[in-house]
Amino acid sequence: MGEGEMRVLLACEESQAVCIAFREKGHEAYSCDILPCSGGHPGWHIQDDVLKHLNDGWDMIIAFPPCTHLTVTGGRWFEQKRKDGRQKKAIKFFMPLINAPIDKIAVENPIGIMSTIYQQPTQIIHPYYFGDPISKATCLWLKNLPLLKHYKEDDLFNKKTWVDHEYVTLSSGKKFDRWYYETSCITTKNGKRAKARSKTFPGIAKAMAEQWG
Repeated sequence: MGEGEMRVLLACEESQAVCIAFREKGHEAYSCDILPCSGGHPGWHIQDDVLKHLNDGWDMIIAFPPCTHLTVTGGRWFEQKRKDGRQKKAIKFFMPLINAPIDKIAVENPIGIMSTIYQQPTQIIHPYYFGDPISKATCLWLKNLPLLKHYKEDDLFNKKTWVDHEYVTLSSGKKFDRWYYETSCITTKNGKRAKARSKTFPGIAKAMAEQWG
């Protein structure tokens, strides 16, 4: 590797959105997921349990652990998930990622129980902070990494990245974020909805590569 280049592990990322962004910056980045990649670069993908690869000599890990059993949007099922062990299993997967033997660490998840079970996130962002017209509160737990910067307005030095997000208003009068409404129309079979909702938005992927890479 050249000077300044890093080995970067993108954990639980089959889409390769962030992996590609880091590759474009010259880093040796690999996505890792139990699913085959859909980003078009199988040579940059490790199809395996990421916990088996935490000691493979990485400079940075950015992890996107499954949130189905952790996010507050599924709060009405928490009691059942605690009883049947699904929530405990999700927590046991999350913790080795944030405690990985890697210098620079970022773990992403929606607002959920990890804010109380582990600790409050270092930063909460939305895709529309970085140019994608979507409202989706996203928590980041960071170690040895700076907060992601974003700007509300144009000025002499900074290009505007904050944009208004789009809504869909139903005939009932209910208002939904367009992204949430469109992904709600996707079948839950085979994990298709979860897969669509877990993909990192381009603006955030670009910001991670530019600011952390």
